[in-house]
Amino acid sequence: MNAGETIPVTVLGGSLGAGKTTLLNHLLTHAGDRDIAVLVNDMGSVNVDAELVADESDLAVGDGVTELSNGCICCELQDDLETAVVRLARERSFDHLVVEASGVSEPGPVARLFVTSRAAARYDVAGLATVVDSRLFADTFGDGDPERTVAEEADGSVRPLSDLLVEQVESADLVVLNKRDLVSDAELAAVRDAVEALRPGATVVETDHGDVDVDLLLSDLHDPDAPVGWRAALEGEAGGDDGNEDDHEHVEHADADRDDHDHGETPHAEATYGVTSFVYRRRAPLDPDGAAAVLGNLPESVVRAKGSLWVAGAEDVHFTYSQAGPSAYVAAAGPWVASRPEFEQDTYRRNHPELDWHDDHGDRRTELVFIGRGMDEDALAAALDAHLLDPGADANAGDYPTDPGAEVALAEPTRERESVPTTGATPEGGR
Repeated sequence: MNAGETIPVTVLGGSLGAGKTTLLNHLLTHAGDRDIAVLVNDMGSVNVDAELVADESDLAVGDGVTELSNGCICCELQDDLETAVVRLARERSFDHLVVEASGVSEPGPVARLFVTSRAAARYDVAGLATVVDSRLFADTFGDGDPERTVAEEADGSVRPLSDLLVEQVESADLVVLNKRDLVSDAELAAVRDAVEALRPGATVVETDHGDVDVDLLLSDLHDPDAPVGWRAALEGEAGGDDGNEDDHEHVEHADADRDDHDHGETPHAEATYGVTSFVYRRRAPLDPDGAAAVLGNLPESVVRAKGSLWVAGAEDVHFTYSQAGPSAYVAAAGPWVASRPEFEQDTYRRNHPELDWHDDHGDRRTELVFIGRGMDEDALAAALDAHLLDPGADANAGDYPTDPGAEVALAEPTRERESVPTTGATPEGGR
């Protein structure tokens, strides 16, 4: 690397046991004449992953492999990560940096460090790669029974595994469907189609044991402006809006030119696997209890749902909703623009001419994207419609949070904490 040149960095993510370390060892074994620096993060007191990488490569821990233990590099150890990568660039000459995030990390926050911190002067993000355990993904979002339903955080708390799997996919430029030998062809195709719906435009490859083309893994794939599936569906639906807000529109991979009653020619993905997305939009508030009953118990056909809620009884609060498989949350995002003083509304609208504004209700609306396989869109829309109220209707939104950032769980996995494998107890298998 010449002085003054930035170093490309690839962030490697994926759940515990997905096969990240196996893929990383494959990379180091087949790196050719490239000089690769590797930063490995592990959640245990002993950095098992770093030892595995060191054992199977020409590098030694401390000689191009930097250990960060006892925390997640996208949160608690972010300062240490910044220090480590800046020091690596200062003390060593290498062609590419690969950061293996822990199994409970999302690659997006890790990548942002290379854009927003002093590390940005030395590095450019080349790509965010997520390794998916195809068997676990198929069981979590299909008809199977996953061995794990929660993931353990650095502080010992747990979060739904479905949330983590979806967020890791949604932030990826490259998705590696690993352990493809453990799923049927139909299951793999369904997993792939769900992944492509969650992250349109991402490169998706399939493998058994992390055997991914090194040139592809290290190539410049990063697109910081690439939308996730739910946002692409929202933007596509808005682009085809005919002014009728009280409708729901079907979108097949962000194709906004079809509505739910006139799909035209059925795409292969929908015809074969039934993976579709649609937008539910209403200019009326939802009854709090009724909304919680529906959105906290979505059918298994819904893989992902996300968007905004207008809730009766708390009509000044803009709520956001997020669902991934068996978990669902509502969070307070702050006030609607329409609930602010008039001069603030005018200023905001001048600065955001794209804001969807209604003469009577302002930006208040319920706007939800649903992504899934074989969803009964009409039934889901009808279930929500049954709980619509008139603006200003008397209602009690007691359990809904009002402080910005606060959230409430509508649904969570019920697997007992004791069933969660402890991190570091079993290293990622040879897949």
